[in-house]
Amino acid sequence: MATRIVLIGAAGRMGLAMVRLLAEGRVPGLTLAGDVDISTALGQGDDIGTLAGAGTLDVPLTANLPALAESADVFIDFSFHRGIGERMALLSTWGKAVVVGTTGLTDAETASVHAASESVPVVFSPNMSLGINLLHSLVEQAARALKGKGYDIEIVERHHRRKLDAPSGTALYLGQAAADGSDWNLADVAKDGRSGMANGDRPEAEIGFHAVRGGDFAGDHTVIYATDGESLELHHRATSRDTFATGALRAASWVAEKPAGLYRMQDVLGL
Repeated sequence: MATRIVLIGAAGRMGLAMVRLLAEGRVPGLTLAGDVDISTALGQGDDIGTLAGAGTLDVPLTANLPALAESADVFIDFSFHRGIGERMALLSTWGKAVVVGTTGLTDAETASVHAASESVPVVFSPNMSLGINLLHSLVEQAARALKGKGYDIEIVERHHRRKLDAPSGTALYLGQAAADGSDWNLADVAKDGRSGMANGDRPEAEIGFHAVRGGDFAGDHTVIYATDGESLELHHRATSRDTFATGALRAASWVAEKPAGLYRMQDVLGL
C-alpha cells in the first residue's frame, strides 16, 4: 500500500515542486493524499495539481489542517515558520510521522519540533539534498583537520530575491558543522556580515556568514577556509528545487515506519 503524504505549505515553491514530483512518481510508493496552505491568496478548493502544472489530481487546496488528520501517514511541512509549534503539537497528538524542512525557526519553535519527536518520528533538516548533507560531513572533517592551523572560516550563500530568512538555514547548518569540527560554540563565534571599521584583526575563533539575495538562485553555498598563502573552498550549487523536493519525499518514505525520535537527513541517506 502506498504511503499517503499530506503537504503543509503546498502552494509555496517547495510544496508545488513536491506535488509535481509526486504526480510523476519520482519516489515510488508515495501518493498525495492532501495539501494545506493557510497563507496563499489562491482560492481554497483549487486543484493542487493544476496549480503545480501537473494536471488535475483531484486533490483540493485547503486551509483546514485538522480535516486531514486521518488522511496521511506522513506530513511534510515546508510552510512559513510561524505557527509551527501549534502544528507540531497537533501532529504529535495524531501520532503521525513528520518531515520538517521549514527554516528560520526561533529557539522556541525548534524546541517544539524536538518535543514532537518524543511522540512521533520526525525528520528535521534545513536542507534535504544529498549533496548538501555530504558537504556537511566534509565541512566538519575539514574544520577538524585545519583546527589551530591559522585558517579563517567564512560562509557565503546566495538565494532568490524572495527568500526571507538570512543567513539561510543551510548556511547555519554548515556553520554548525564547521563549529563542531573546530570545537567551538556556534553562537559564540558566528558573525553575520561586516560593516564599518573593525577594532582589530579578525579573530581566529569566528565564522563569518554572508547572504546574497537576488534573481532566482535556488541555493548556492560556499565554505571558505583561508590562511596566508592559500585557501580551500567547498561549494555546493543547486540548479533546481527538485533536488530538495526529492530529498524530502525520500525522507517521508523512509520515516513512515520508524519509531518516535528525531532523525537527520544523514540518517535517511545513510551518511
